[in-house]
Amino acid sequence: MKRQSYRSSIHFRNPIFLIWVKFLKWYLILGALLRLILWTVSPADASFTFGGLLRALCIGFVADFGMGLLLSLPLHVIYLGLNEWKYGRRTGLVIESLLAGAFVYVMFFHTIFNEYGGGAPMIARAFFGWKLASFTLRCFLPDIRMVWRRVSLYFAWGVYVFLMLFVFMGEYLFWNEFGVRYNFIAVDYLVYTHEVIGNIMESYAILPIVLLTLILTVGILWWDSRRNRFRLSALYTPRLLAIHLGITACLLAVGFGLSVFTHGLRSDDQYVTQLEQNGAYDFLYAFHHNHLDYRKFYALLPERECKHLYQQDNGLDSRDMRVIHTDSAALRKNVVVITVESLSADFLARYGDRKGLTPQLNALVRRSLVLDSLYAAGNRTVRGLEALSLCIPPTAGESIIKQHDNRMGGRSVGSLLQRMGYVTQFIYGGDSYFDNMGDYFSHNGYDVIDRNQISPDSITFANIWGVCDEDVYRKSLSVFDANAASGKPFFAQIMTTSNHRPYTYPAGKIRVEGNPNTREAAVKYTDYAIGRFLREAARKPWFANTVFVIIADHCASSAGKTSLPVERYHIPCLIYSPGFVRPQVFTRRCSQIDVVPTLLSMLRLSVRAPFTGRDIFAPDYRPRAFMATYQDLGYWEGDRLTVLSPVRRVVQYAVSRQADGTFVETPVAKPDRRLVRKTQAAYQYVNIYYRQ
Repeated sequence: MKRQSYRSSIHFRNPIFLIWVKFLKWYLILGALLRLILWTVSPADASFTFGGLLRALCIGFVADFGMGLLLSLPLHVIYLGLNEWKYGRRTGLVIESLLAGAFVYVMFFHTIFNEYGGGAPMIARAFFGWKLASFTLRCFLPDIRMVWRRVSLYFAWGVYVFLMLFVFMGEYLFWNEFGVRYNFIAVDYLVYTHEVIGNIMESYAILPIVLLTLILTVGILWWDSRRNRFRLSALYTPRLLAIHLGITACLLAVGFGLSVFTHGLRSDDQYVTQLEQNGAYDFLYAFHHNHLDYRKFYALLPERECKHLYQQDNGLDSRDMRVIHTDSAALRKNVVVITVESLSADFLARYGDRKGLTPQLNALVRRSLVLDSLYAAGNRTVRGLEALSLCIPPTAGESIIKQHDNRMGGRSVGSLLQRMGYVTQFIYGGDSYFDNMGDYFSHNGYDVIDRNQISPDSITFANIWGVCDEDVYRKSLSVFDANAASGKPFFAQIMTTSNHRPYTYPAGKIRVEGNPNTREAAVKYTDYAIGRFLREAARKPWFANTVFVIIADHCASSAGKTSLPVERYHIPCLIYSPGFVRPQVFTRRCSQIDVVPTLLSMLRLSVRAPFTGRDIFAPDYRPRAFMATYQDLGYWEGDRLTVLSPVRRVVQYAVSRQADGTFVETPVAKPDRRLVRKTQAAYQYVNIYYRQ
């Protein structure tokens, strides 16, 4: 009896629990090491206290432990399959029949995998074909089972270790780029694998990274296999199997509970909050919550009160429309909006740059209307495009541009101007299917011109994101020549690509000391391209009748100590039209959604529109700005920033400007209720009632 009890305890300790111990050990060690590395390479404005770092490490350990339990589930399933009973005559026949049926189904019938499209059907056919062939061999050739089992288990363990290391390295690169753990941006990138994989290959020394990961994987497998090897035979009695499944269920429940609990914890310092998170859980959370039900997640006002406040604050009539006009005759000038990728305000000398990154824009400042305190609506390109084409605050979750229901029923800027006889165009140097831009603009009043309409012979340089800025400007000039020949005024929005990682551009255009493929070098090139474009445009007959707007889509980085660090939303905006726009500096705060309504008013165009954006020169204009992440929605008026977050959370900050141009955001104990209601009305209306 004693001997039998001893053997049972050995069986209990060796099978799947050894895998859990092995995986969790390395997952926790590497997770703690990753946090320390991210701490050392945090953005310049991050100032961790000892208590903050200790909190991040402790909560991070718990978060990693919980997610580690969940991630080990596939290993557990694999281990459960390592038994002999499945090769019995009846059981084997049933499994063989099921696998054969599944293979025939995915080979010859329209399946759920076809609905996903892409490579999903091919992957399904390969998977079920492999499972059928491998099970058949093991079923009829018993002598190969142990070798097959050993190779399969260690291969699976090796894949686990490799992916664990590779994902941690990816988190390091993501943190360097965005200052946060994996979030909705990573989810967006997963959708566009061609651009993202190409961007990674062009931006990083990916082959050395993969080689290093392989070496570390082999080293970990060798180290762990010296003493404790996986048991491959006589794994389970019925009693041990029941115990195993019961304990597994409990551990997975604990893992899920810990992951949810730690993800909900928030520090006053956003960097501490990010550091203590688990990147894998953050990614899954962002994937699941990319589409936010506003009614479910945000604090609501009664519908009647919401609509009344929204109409009152924005000067709208009972049908939520406002007429933009003057008594003077309309000036049917052309408008060219250049939306520059990731151009933070501090890349210009006026806002602090001392490296001479933007000499062309610096010179243009003296000849333009400068919106000195303009703030972006979001931290993604689609947020900037949404703000400039719809002139409304950002929506929760996905931008309207990326939503399936993105037909605005004639309410976009393009549709409104098209009805007034304008040629309206969206010009992009990349493939417009990215971020759903082509679908959105083509169904909302714009003609879409992208990389596919640029002759290969005229492309001088391109990377994974698209043609260089000079090439897209050259294409734009030819398009504008054709527009002018038609006799119609035109409204065109250009979206650039060069100021984006991998930061590559044509050689010989700018002087760069050191590495030419940096953000600063790309900014210098995009500035050079803008200057060249304006010089070439000045030689065109349509130039004198054209207004140029140069504005960023968003800042180069949005990371900060709070979820909405306002200085990371400050973008430049220059309105340039010699002889028409008087050079001056408008210093009052304004939003990206105000740019086009202001332009329409300057051109005296009588437009009836449902815009939240206002003419900044109107007597009743109130300085304010809207800004958001994919879930935190902010409204900044006066010295108060009001932020609406999921789980009906409302936080208000007192915002104070520092001598160096940055801002300190301090939570207030008693929020200004008037500003809270105004914030709620604006976002509730746009997210629920706007498209009704």
